[in-house]
Amino acid sequence: MTIYAVRSWCIFLFISLIVAACNKEEQAPSPENTIAVADQSARTPAGASIPVSWYQLEFKLIKETPGFTPPVAARALAYTGIALHEAVVWSDRNGHSLSGQLNGLYNIPRPERGKRYNWEIAANSAMADIITRLYPNVNAANAAIIKAQDSLNLVNLSGGCDQDEVNRSVNFGKQISAAIYAWSATDGGKDGYLNGFPTDYIPPVGPAFWVPTPPAFQRALLPYWGNNRLLVKPRYPETAPVQHPVFSTDTASAFYKAAYYVYNKVNTLTPEENTTALYWADGGGTFTPPGHLLAITAQLVTDEGLNLTQSATLFAQAGISVNDAGIVCWKYKYKYNLLRPVTYIQRHINAGWGSLIATPPFPSYTSGHASFTGAAGTVLAEYFGNAYTFTDNQKVAEGFAPRSFGNFQQMIDEASISRIYGGIHYQFDSEVGAQTGREVGLRVLSLRY
Repeated sequence: MTIYAVRSWCIFLFISLIVAACNKEEQAPSPENTIAVADQSARTPAGASIPVSWYQLEFKLIKETPGFTPPVAARALAYTGIALHEAVVWSDRNGHSLSGQLNGLYNIPRPERGKRYNWEIAANSAMADIITRLYPNVNAANAAIIKAQDSLNLVNLSGGCDQDEVNRSVNFGKQISAAIYAWSATDGGKDGYLNGFPTDYIPPVGPAFWVPTPPAFQRALLPYWGNNRLLVKPRYPETAPVQHPVFSTDTASAFYKAAYYVYNKVNTLTPEENTTALYWADGGGTFTPPGHLLAITAQLVTDEGLNLTQSATLFAQAGISVNDAGIVCWKYKYKYNLLRPVTYIQRHINAGWGSLIATPPFPSYTSGHASFTGAAGTVLAEYFGNAYTFTDNQKVAEGFAPRSFGNFQQMIDEASISRIYGGIHYQFDSEVGAQTGREVGLRVLSLRY
């Protein structure tokens, strides 16, 4: 990216944020964690423009920063949302800190008693700092954009504010970020962007097991990711998902029929099914499936006019859900190490067959797309309602028409089946992935925010 592109980004930010006011949204916190703050009964709650601006930049960083594969991207999005939530939760008299609720998270900084805070500034400071920490390998142009966005937001939020209040709010946001980042560094995934294909991993050998797939024939991606710490610890020992059909090459077997279904479906796709597969592909060089889901979340936050604390809650819930869904899914992928449809079909049905989209470099069972979407879709359905209708506009710039859904279950179903249309998953991969994703989403919703 050239310096002119950086300047253009900065100009865009300045225009979009120039109307931002010094809105402090200083309400009393929840009774069990009382902190004396100024009465804000006459103030209008701050809007969500600051967090949305940071998520829009984060989607760009996911696309352009090496190593941010779907699970790694999901992790970054989760910690971004948690930092945002903790930076503004004390502005809401009914809010609850996630400290003591999330796995291993304790002693998060609190605002000073009786002091005034600008919560938008605190949110901006926390998000700028945590994103800088979570994406340490960004290119120089994007590093400059992060700094410029932080500075422009701060200028536009500080007008009319006391300088001590500005400084206090900035420092509080940075304290939150530092605490969240220090906690994140102990989860097992901190350096996932550096070593996605570890050479010490040796996959099992046998006719039912995963092998590298065309066209790149890459090593296994993130084989140890399933060992990472979940953000929401299950109340009961986690059980393995339903066992996939027993591997068999018998044409009468359930496994052969599942593979043949994929083979036949890809060979007979309708134009709409083809579009569905490509729309949800979200492969390398994109904002990834977790990024797509958080982009939908950002769109709905804007469409529905959520305020700062409402959006912080929803972003935290959606981010935590995709992170934990990725960990659970990758745990099962390398527990079962099931071969991909392209491998089975080329060996036992048609040696010359190829999938519509490239098969990613990791085992088949369960589906990551279905897991991510099942988790985030469950969170969004709880927030907006099961009958909420919406249109996903996230891929218009890439030449796709907007896609409309009558409810979030339709989105989950479409994203899940898109991987069968693409030829890279068996139907049972997606069905079980969506179910385990839903279970993750329900765990996330069990917390108090």
